[in-house]
Amino acid sequence: MGSVKDFEVIKKPTESEMGVGRFHFSDRYSVFDWGEMPDQIKGKGLALCMMGAYCFERLEKKGIRTHYRGLVDEKGNVVYFDDLLKPTNIMEFHLVNVYKPKAYLEDGKLKYDYSIYSPSLKNFLIPLEIIYRNGLPEGSSVFKRLEQGLVTIEDLGLDHYPKVGEKLNKPIFDVSTKLEESDRYITWREAKQMVSLTDSELDEIKSIILKVDGTITELASEADLVNEDGKIELAFDNNRRLMVADVVGTLDECRFTYKGLHVSKEIARIYYRQTEWAKRVERAKQEAKEKGLKDWRVLVDLKTPNLDQNLKSLISDMYMAAANSITKRKLFDVPSLSEIMKNYKDYMEGKI
Repeated sequence: MGSVKDFEVIKKPTESEMGVGRFHFSDRYSVFDWGEMPDQIKGKGLALCMMGAYCFERLEKKGIRTHYRGLVDEKGNVVYFDDLLKPTNIMEFHLVNVYKPKAYLEDGKLKYDYSIYSPSLKNFLIPLEIIYRNGLPEGSSVFKRLEQGLVTIEDLGLDHYPKVGEKLNKPIFDVSTKLEESDRYITWREAKQMVSLTDSELDEIKSIILKVDGTITELASEADLVNEDGKIELAFDNNRRLMVADVVGTLDECRFTYKGLHVSKEIARIYYRQTEWAKRVERAKQEAKEKGLKDWRVLVDLKTPNLDQNLKSLISDMYMAAANSITKRKLFDVPSLSEIMKNYKDYMEGKI
């Protein structure tokens, strides 16, 4: 069970053979790595599953290997998107091993041992999140990292200090840890050493990111959306061939915009950033880092707030309408995405 989807093992993987797993997408949501939040967003699980499956199938048509096997329909059959009669929240995929790095304390600091990864290891989830950025909308972590001196414009491949809303001439690729208590950005050199990647594997990873980014950008454009940034995860299969894993192309993995308005989980983040709870979360993460504590959540002494009810309803409609637009199929009985985003703009301006 994860914060937003449940995980079912149909067949366990071995060291040499992939297994079979299923994601059961839920209506839960998470922000700031907190885990399950107090509300549920109606229709979100179905919408994410449909968007993810549609994107996986588009990637495979372009020759990009993925772990996707299909969707589980109401009769329990595994089918592809076009053969599905009504939305499902269950996706089946090839299952690989997950090797978590061992946490340890050194000089009061929490560190991780990645020695389990070797150049001969096969059939495993790569413990990295890979982020592509085509633009820098409001809320992009790039601005915060620049302000804190955690990254330079040279590190990002830029020749100037970026502005909020800027579109990039070519995408920026970032990489962060995936299986640590809190994700942290690292350099590509660190990523290569951490996972024992070869030069050619690292080059192939960057090539795959570019292709996935391009495909999601196409899908978004067809739905009148802008693909600002997003994340992907990768795995090695039982022959140590790269494949796209987890889920891609959804409103939780990507930051889309519509005429400058966010169409993604960022809407919930924007709401929560205004709360004292979110400020306490940031302080707790920093405090835990300084004290070498593994679980920063125990330091948050405020109750997790609920979403505003009007906003929750708008977010629900947004997920379902985005799934309709991206898949070009009337999966959900909701207004058009353009109408919902007009309502969201009115909400932001205090008219609702």
